[in-house]
Amino acid sequence: MLTIKSDILKDKKIVVCVTGSVAAIETPKLVRELRRMGAEVHCVISDNAKQIIHPYVLEWASDNEVVTKITGKVEHVKLAGELPDKADLILIAPSTSNTIGKIANAIDDTPVTTVVTTAFGSNIPIVIVPAMHITMYDHPIVQENIEKLKRHGVEFIDPSIEENKAKFPEIQTIINHIILKFRKKDLEGKKILVTAGATAEDIDAIRCITNKSSGKTGVWLAEEAFARGADVALIRGNTTVEPIYQVKDIKVRTAKDMLDAIKSNLDVDVIIHTAAVSDFTVEKQDEKISSDNRINLELTPTTKILERIKELNKNVFLIGFKAEYNKSKEELIEAAFKKLQLANANLIVVNDVGKNDCGFGTDTNEVYIIDSQKNVKNIELSHKRNIANQILDMIQ
Repeated sequence: MLTIKSDILKDKKIVVCVTGSVAAIETPKLVRELRRMGAEVHCVISDNAKQIIHPYVLEWASDNEVVTKITGKVEHVKLAGELPDKADLILIAPSTSNTIGKIANAIDDTPVTTVVTTAFGSNIPIVIVPAMHITMYDHPIVQENIEKLKRHGVEFIDPSIEENKAKFPEIQTIINHIILKFRKKDLEGKKILVTAGATAEDIDAIRCITNKSSGKTGVWLAEEAFARGADVALIRGNTTVEPIYQVKDIKVRTAKDMLDAIKSNLDVDVIIHTAAVSDFTVEKQDEKISSDNRINLELTPTTKILERIKELNKNVFLIGFKAEYNKSKEELIEAAFKKLQLANANLIVVNDVGKNDCGFGTDTNEVYIIDSQKNVKNIELSHKRNIANQILDMIQ
């Protein structure tokens, strides 16, 4: 569940329609999350849904009066028919099989179906989230109605099939779908490879050398690039977050594994190398080393992957990352620029992991971005998703 307040849906007006499925108890949570993302939310509820949740709950969740019936105020027209105030999206969550059938046949005898009919005439995007018993969902006429609506441009978010029920999906799944609908697609046609997370070098059967990287920056860069229309591949070691979108997700363990994976995925326009690759490897012992005796480990430097990438694909737009500890601004920039030159990178992003809220595992960071002319862009302490988007802006 997203818990961080964001403006990603700022200036978007979303009408959430609620029908008589028991899954309606989840809708207030969904409405609250949409508002946390910055959306203006208005709710419309059917009579059957009022038997499950009270309109007051939706009024609290949306901070707007709930439409429970169509009156002389022509609520359906105000929400879905008139510019400049009409909605940007109609979301029916949950939707019963009854409502799907009515919409598919242009029947508008409830506040929900009347708003949806008006939205069709106004060319407002419509998204439906079915929730019902599996025997109803699998009814061939219900499936025909779903396919019919899809042909007319209606989008469906698949339910979660569990316990013989087509259940309301995770709220995060619905939020992700909506965010993707509204994101600018300025990276469409671009192929982007992102590396993320910490690699590990095995000492013995159970021990390894690794680092504290969470992989959040890399995973979120991959997600934001995907949301903006790019064809994205993510190569990642250990990460504390999982990608929420359907990017190509390649998991690796060691520095060698990561380099091999990069070599197999070089047909891209951009490579963003955020991964915290182990600087050293060690000869692995096949069995567990006894802890009874003192041992010495001989560490061997691993390949500097960033410095190899332009050798493998000289035409790729390369963005590297560098972490320093307790350095001045000038020292950060000098160290980063030196690394940029060694790798022949186009951009280098550097941060000081010794500063508060900028270390491994945080959701925030402060970075400097340096280009090949030593121009410097500072992004002050900000959420890593915001930093990801500013980095992606520079690709343009």
